[in-house]
Amino acid sequence: MMLNMGRRHALMGLVMMSLVACGGPPAPGKAAKDKAPPKKHAKGEHGHPMPKVTEAVCYLKPTEGSKVSGVVRFTQEGHDVKVMAHVEGLKPDSKHGFHIHEFGDCSAPDGTSAGGHYNPEGHPHGLPPSPMRHAGSFGNLVANAKGVADFEMVDTTISIAGMKNPILGRSVIVHRDADDGGQPTGNAGPRVACGLIGAAKSVAKPKE
Repeated sequence: MMLNMGRRHALMGLVMMSLVACGGPPAPGKAAKDKAPPKKHAKGEHGHPMPKVTEAVCYLKPTEGSKVSGVVRFTQEGHDVKVMAHVEGLKPDSKHGFHIHEFGDCSAPDGTSAGGHYNPEGHPHGLPPSPMRHAGSFGNLVANAKGVADFEMVDTTISIAGMKNPILGRSVIVHRDADDGGQPTGNAGPRVACGLIGAAKSVAKPKE
């Protein structure tokens, strides 16, 4: 009898030592809490809300054999986007098709890595002001006698980073020839400049 009691005490001692070594049993609910996935917060660094992108910029660079360069700026104005462009190196007194293309990739020497016209709604090609056209089909740049074109319009088919055909991260292409509105892409010829659309430095700051 005494021998059995001794064995029981020895076993209880081993159990207690095991619990101490393992840190004891987990507190009620602790295991479930530890396994719960971290909560996601729609905030940026230091806990501030993520800024809303309301301005974007695209720096156009010449494709191989071209001298065309410039800058295009986009400003979100309610549901529409104001587009302003300054382009140099064009042929004097000429017109050039000017569109947003699918991909933000200008790595190919001829600019074809930018893909085709951005057309998420599947419309036939057309020219402004028709709303039934490719998103970001701006019509034509018109160069002066010095080969410089300044352009401004308000586009209703796109947004910078909203729900309606967002353009951030895509590209702008300037073509060698005029866009005549024909199918499937306006007969505007090869690409003479390409640039990526990125958030401008003047992105709206979040409210404190």
